[in-house]
Amino acid sequence: MIKNPKEILEKLKSVISQTELVRTVKWGIDVYTYQGQNVLGIAAFKSYVGIWFYDGVSLSDPLQVLVNAQEGKTKSQRQWRFHDIEELNPELIVAYINEAIENAKKGPKPEAQKSKEIEISTILSEALCSNEELNFCFEKLSPYKQKEYSAYILEAKREATQLTRLEKIKPLIIQGIGLNDKYK
Repeated sequence: MIKNPKEILEKLKSVISQTELVRTVKWGIDVYTYQGQNVLGIAAFKSYVGIWFYDGVSLSDPLQVLVNAQEGKTKSQRQWRFHDIEELNPELIVAYINEAIENAKKGPKPEAQKSKEIEISTILSEALCSNEELNFCFEKLSPYKQKEYSAYILEAKREATQLTRLEKIKPLIIQGIGLNDKYK
């Protein structure tokens, strides 16, 4: 369990204020930028306070403290987690931040490779083949939304869950709505 998350957040803010980053609020959290480019963010979670570097994969990470919070989903973001105020070492944190700023100064990094092919589950494929309207509406969706729906079905391990998810998404597909559009 985390001890004094507010105290840890305030200490991190104090450390970050020593750098040339500019504080903004995006997605309801503190995000620090360099010339408009997101460099890092901080927030408290249930079991830790995290500082994440948007291009953390480019950091040298000499202490081996950075973790990928969502393996397989995030490609370049890395987090440094703190459970207690005693774990904060301002000099080391500033060193990581300064390296992140230097990377941001070098300019945009090469664009990440995106998978072009959309893997469609057998269950979704069969539903599209057997329902002309559903297939037509699915084809009208952007590749991103198609991939979103396909992944939603594929992520379910049990066939029963896949079928339940298929029934849930059919009306959304026909309406041309993305799976997560309700959160926007």
